[in-house]
Amino acid sequence: MSKMKQGKQSWLFQNGVYIIDTATVSGPKEKQGPLGSTFDYSYEKLHCDGKTWEQAEQNLLSKATNLCMEKSGIREDALDLIVSGDLLNQNVTSNYVARDYSSSMLCVFGACSTSMESLAIAGSLINSQDNQFALAATSSHYATAERQFRYPTEYGGQKPDTATSTVTGAGAALVSSQTSHIQVEGATIGQVIDYGAQDPLDMGSAMAPAAANTILQHLTDFNREVNDYDLILTGDLSSVGTPILKKILYQSGVDIETVHDDCGLMIYHQDQNIFAGGSGCASSALVAYGHVIQQLRSGNLNRVLVVATGALLNPTMMQQKESIPCIAHGVVLKRSDAI
Repeated sequence: MSKMKQGKQSWLFQNGVYIIDTATVSGPKEKQGPLGSTFDYSYEKLHCDGKTWEQAEQNLLSKATNLCMEKSGIREDALDLIVSGDLLNQNVTSNYVARDYSSSMLCVFGACSTSMESLAIAGSLINSQDNQFALAATSSHYATAERQFRYPTEYGGQKPDTATSTVTGAGAALVSSQTSHIQVEGATIGQVIDYGAQDPLDMGSAMAPAAANTILQHLTDFNREVNDYDLILTGDLSSVGTPILKKILYQSGVDIETVHDDCGLMIYHQDQNIFAGGSGCASSALVAYGHVIQQLRSGNLNRVLVVATGALLNPTMMQQKESIPCIAHGVVLKRSDAI
């Protein structure tokens, strides 16, 4: 078997790892955004047909995973493994949704980086040639995340301009050794980076150094340059973290200005009252599994590096005046002519 490790922190999937299909499910606000037409399904109300906010998020993830399996045409009993995670305590959304499947389950947590963490793990397990089908999935919901990490929406607390708005949605990707038009070429697994940020209402500034670290390590490990990519996409750095990322990279001799975009800036219109932009696991999941996959299939993009960013905090640590460690995981998606 060929070696998977590439450089210091990366994996190269040399045995052929592909995305058979994806599914994206959003809330009503996301449907009204610039990428609304790229989602497979959107709920009309924030409750997403649930009696509680937690049930609403479960409905999002359940809908996304079911749609992904239906679109792929793969029977559920052929699914070897589910790799999923979310933002809630004990990953309850992912675990409760997995009750409806008879597949093995790996539950992961990388905060808002979970979309690419789950995809990287699923890809590595397919590359091992011990599994044929793995489902990578994640979700977030505005009301559940705001209540857990900040204040309940009913509290009506004021937010600064640096705050982000948690994206309501879910995304799923079916990964396989079977060839398709979308190849998962490899991944770069991030380091935990802590630059001492302490403001939970400014996640962009906290996560930017982690994103920069992963991008720099990825280019080194794969011996590539920025122009080897049509798009380098970060997760949810927002309008605050994005310029910080670009400055850090530029000072390191890397200029991503012409190829970079941020999911949190792409998913909403500026007049949607989203402060600095979107955040949450679903931010990168909706953009990557919807818009990016469609652009790759159409040939408008050929190779994309998706770097999902996550702030590894919880309310207890914030109350203890701790700083915010962050991480970023990158996955390379490539248009394939294998079929």
